[in-house]
Amino acid sequence: MVKKNEVIEAQIQDVQFPNKGIAIIDGKKIVIKNTLKGQTVKARINKKKGRQIEAKVIETIKKAPYEGEAVCKHFGKCGGCSYQTIAYEDQLKLKSEQVQRLLKEADITDYEYLGIERSPKDFAYRNKMEFTFGDEVKDGELELGMHRRGKFYEIVTVDDCQIVHKDFITILTTFLNYFREKQIPYYKKMTHKGYLRHLVVRKAVKTNEYLINLVTTTQLDFDFTELVDILKNLKLEGQIKGFLHTLNDQLADAVISDETRLIYGQDYITEEILGLKFKITAFSFFQTNSLGAEKLYSIVRDFAGSTKDKVIFDLYSGTGTIGQIMAPIAKEVTGIEIVEEAVESANENTKLNNLNNCKFIAGDVLKKIDELKQKPDIIVLDPPRSGIHPKAIKKIINFNCKNIIYVSCNPKALAEDLKVFKDAGYKIDKIKCMDMFPQTVHIECVSKIVKK
Repeated sequence: MVKKNEVIEAQIQDVQFPNKGIAIIDGKKIVIKNTLKGQTVKARINKKKGRQIEAKVIETIKKAPYEGEAVCKHFGKCGGCSYQTIAYEDQLKLKSEQVQRLLKEADITDYEYLGIERSPKDFAYRNKMEFTFGDEVKDGELELGMHRRGKFYEIVTVDDCQIVHKDFITILTTFLNYFREKQIPYYKKMTHKGYLRHLVVRKAVKTNEYLINLVTTTQLDFDFTELVDILKNLKLEGQIKGFLHTLNDQLADAVISDETRLIYGQDYITEEILGLKFKITAFSFFQTNSLGAEKLYSIVRDFAGSTKDKVIFDLYSGTGTIGQIMAPIAKEVTGIEIVEEAVESANENTKLNNLNNCKFIAGDVLKKIDELKQKPDIIVLDPPRSGIHPKAIKKIINFNCKNIIYVSCNPKALAEDLKVFKDAGYKIDKIKCMDMFPQTVHIECVSKIVKK
């Protein structure tokens, strides 16, 4: 019988979403995250509660037969990518199998499965990165990058990251070297002292525009004049359109704005998706794979069918991308989104695209859905990772809408929500996966739900 803190050697016999390896020792199931089927690993038992036993990888003793070498030098240390040692076709197969298994476990079986669509690019595809300031070893030199896998305090400088364009790396190293030279302290989460917190870089792929947002505390009064001059003279393939400074004195280790100031240029970039223009601001939600988003939204449009003279609800609408893509021949599109800045962008985007049949409302779907008095012909759902609030899903069902398109970034939450629709008399018509996140465990799914 395994004990807590015991070090074990185990072969991974199965992998469940998202990237939970399963090993069997003494007849007991042990969950070991960040492993692959076929690997042999050394791991420490770190959780034992009843039948639930979890372990943390110490090292991989033997790779799986289908594994190769990682492209990125940070692989294994950085907590970002998990599948870099697997050929891209095998990644797609693995994700597809995991989605189908989750659906089967939720008793979602009677549907047409249309497979998985590959990302147009499997490297250098991300259009947004949130880098964190910190150190890799206690009291070591300043680092800027991603959290070390499984660690809360340790930061790895990802100056070889392969899932972003090389301009991101140039911007990262510029900020890191500048603040190292100036000896500016990072914000320490234990003592709540320090200045530098995050660096957020966003890119509009089609227009090649960059928006940079430096997040700090208010503990220093810093002059950015010299840094702006350096940024203006950077040799990039793209163009820096704006540099923002966000002040955040809150305790949570997240990019939050108490106040955001414009230091240089403008406070937005403009992306183009399927012929439409979208203004992206610092805090507005936008898919992190622009070229993949075109494919994703094409699937949504295909599943919806003709939108001619139809009333469409776009719930959890973000910057209004899906609603506006479906709007040109629709009768009316109404979107609801909780992030006010995203709603402002969405309404501005309608003017940018000369669409006068769209309106976007700021607020929680659970509450604001009560204000929608029209009967929708199509409802599009694109909720956060947690899925749809149980009370909100009941309100959505009460519209008795014939066609619902559900876009999900979490197949586990999707399977649970589809079961609710099924129990309410809906049929799950078809499902297709879209890989928006190559090299990682994540996957996007689009489902068409029809009223029987």
